[in-house]
Amino acid sequence: MSGPRRARLVIAAGVVAILVAVGGLAGDSGPAQDARAAAGDEVSILFGLPNTLDPAHQSDIGSAAFGAQLYETLTTFDTSLTLRPALAGSWDISDDGRQIVFHLRDGLTFSDGSPLGAEDVVGSWLRVIDPDDPSLLWSLLLDVRGAFDYVSGATSDPDDVGIRAAGRDVVVDLVGPGADFPSVVASPTFGIVPAAVWRDGEAIDGGVSVGSGAYVVASVTPDEYTLVANERYWAGTPAIRTVHLLTNIGGRSEVAAFEDGELDYTSISWYDASWIRFDARLGPQLRLVPSLSLSYVGFTTTAPPFDDERVRQAFGAAVDWTRIVELGSAGDEIPADSMVPPGIPGRGDRSWIPAHDPEAARALLAEAGYPGGAGFPEIGFAAGGLPYAESIVADLERELGVAIRIEEYDDHFGRLHQDPLPMWTLGWVADYPGPNDFLGVLLGTGSSNNYGHWSSPTFDAAIEDALATRDPDEALAAWERALGAVRDEVPAVPIAYGDSWALSREGLLGAGQNGMGILRIGGMAWQ
Repeated sequence: MSGPRRARLVIAAGVVAILVAVGGLAGDSGPAQDARAAAGDEVSILFGLPNTLDPAHQSDIGSAAFGAQLYETLTTFDTSLTLRPALAGSWDISDDGRQIVFHLRDGLTFSDGSPLGAEDVVGSWLRVIDPDDPSLLWSLLLDVRGAFDYVSGATSDPDDVGIRAAGRDVVVDLVGPGADFPSVVASPTFGIVPAAVWRDGEAIDGGVSVGSGAYVVASVTPDEYTLVANERYWAGTPAIRTVHLLTNIGGRSEVAAFEDGELDYTSISWYDASWIRFDARLGPQLRLVPSLSLSYVGFTTTAPPFDDERVRQAFGAAVDWTRIVELGSAGDEIPADSMVPPGIPGRGDRSWIPAHDPEAARALLAEAGYPGGAGFPEIGFAAGGLPYAESIVADLERELGVAIRIEEYDDHFGRLHQDPLPMWTLGWVADYPGPNDFLGVLLGTGSSNNYGHWSSPTFDAAIEDALATRDPDEALAAWERALGAVRDEVPAVPIAYGDSWALSREGLLGAGQNGMGILRIGGMAWQ
């Protein structure tokens, strides 16, 4: 996602953003589609092939979009980014913000009819920080008391972690004020799984079909996951009883498959959107899909040359980041001016990218011991399919006299986790709409998603202050101190924000899309 989670703009991460818009505008449809709409109980959507269906182990938007249909969370966001109850009917936050109590709804069950209780929530969430097999997004629980010690192996007793069941309540104790925690657990990472998984260790991808979400898996083929409605879903049986999640359309274009009536919804490229908007038949079915996403360049700060802040500052000042995106955008991206994308509450409206100043960049590099690039080692740049990579390298080589080789990996995300190159890129889609998902989660000391291993007391203190207050003005001031530390110390440079496009069938109504790439199919219906 969350999470953290979610490589969207980085092509090599191998995921497709599954984003949905509300249907209902006029447009032509094929015979098969007319019949399906008349029946009112089936829908076909093009999805990217998931890496896993296990909520605790997904770390890309494609897998999260699948898992969100099968495993429900305690809270969720609507299309206006308002936090809503899901499995938890309500929650309370202590006066000091250090304890959250979630009150589960009465009568909850899994899809097989077995009771769903607070102990299932605790067991599911502890899987995220399992020291033997932690989630890639375990840092989402970093603020829970004892979570870091548990996931790092410093303690071995799960009772030392501040997550416990108390009757129908789930009580969470935090190391500091964390009023945003109910938002954090809306991430699909926190989907609730049955005891067969959290207690007995049964593998979800090995065939577990019991879930807590709106749907269960009925069958899987090389080209399709077929889901059927969970009649015991807490919000009632979904209106659409059968969902065909197509993962392969035989190399055909998404637009052609949509025109032929094989798809009810599909994401499409900006190139197709550019002509479809003028098409009398398809144009009314075109949707702009906003996305709370960011692509950025990061530096590995634990080894030369980027352990020297002056080198990072030089790289930040040498590149005209805004111009590169303006000239090279594929059509659905805009230049970034902050690590926090537009649409995130509390973001503010100031620019936080390094000022373009090649002369100052050369002076900084010389001060660091590399005048004119002399003696600077050739460095690898894991570009991850970033379309601006060559332009970034050209600016750096021209202005600083350094040598940079672009490298690509089949498992870009895995390389970041195991052995990041000195310079790399990543795309991120919000796990929840809060500034910390793009700041503390990505750059905080000790965070599992801080791939450059940067550590800044100034930054960490600002994050702590922002999370400790409920005053919007005080929070904004603290977030801006954190953004200022990123701009000045340059552990990363934000590059671009990106939206998406989709085709949505006539009469297909739904939950819409809230910018985090997760469709709640259980809320969809044919008009």
